Amino acid sequence: MPTQAERLNTLYQKLLAHFGPQGWWPGESAFEVVVGTILTQNTNWNNVEKAIANLKGAGLLDLPALLDLPQALFAEYIRPAGYYNIKASRLYNLLALINGQYKGNLDALFSLPLPELRQQLLTVKGIGPETADSIILYAAGKPIFVVDAYTHRILLRHDLIDEECDYHALQELFMDCFPPDTDMYGEFHALLVQTGKQFCKKTNPRCDSCPLKNL
Repeated sequence: MPTQAERLNTLYQKLLAHFGPQGWWPGESAFEVVVGTILTQNTNWNNVEKAIANLKGAGLLDLPALLDLPQALFAEYIRPAGYYNIKASRLYNLLALINGQYKGNLDALFSLPLPELRQQLLTVKGIGPETADSIILYAAGKPIFVVDAYTHRILLRHDLIDEECDYHALQELFMDCFPPDTDMYGEFHALLVQTGKQFCKKTNPRCDSCPLKNL
């Protein structure tokens, strides 16, 4: 019988063969990726793209420019992303950390060892494990596996985990089964998201046409 690591590797290879490389996270700079990870909370990427386009068009998609911009005005720019006042507050909480403790230098924050960086991000009000880990993986370029609802659903339906498996345990499963690899972790997460969106839906899943149907 295949081990969990072998089954996860087969899952990864099947998804990669089906979808091809995803090349996540789209962004021209680490700061843009940071903004995107916060804006994408509870919305789809198309809405985030509109909000980011607003910021780019106004020349505001960098840390010094946003530090000088009133939070209420920033909220208007990101209106397409939904929950714009809440998301503006969350981003400004992070900006306050970067400005106060790292003199406005994002690279200084990202230079922390991974465990310390994660701990720092989780102290920011409004940033939970998934957002923190997305920032670490895709913006800071450090190897940590990002877990989301799609990950849990797909692995549960293929009997790789049980219902009670929480964020930490699920993340630990991936990181125990695969060596630290920023690119692979990012690709795997992106492929799981695509699978969840297109096939392994919460209701009416498309199991017959899913690339994992014979896993």
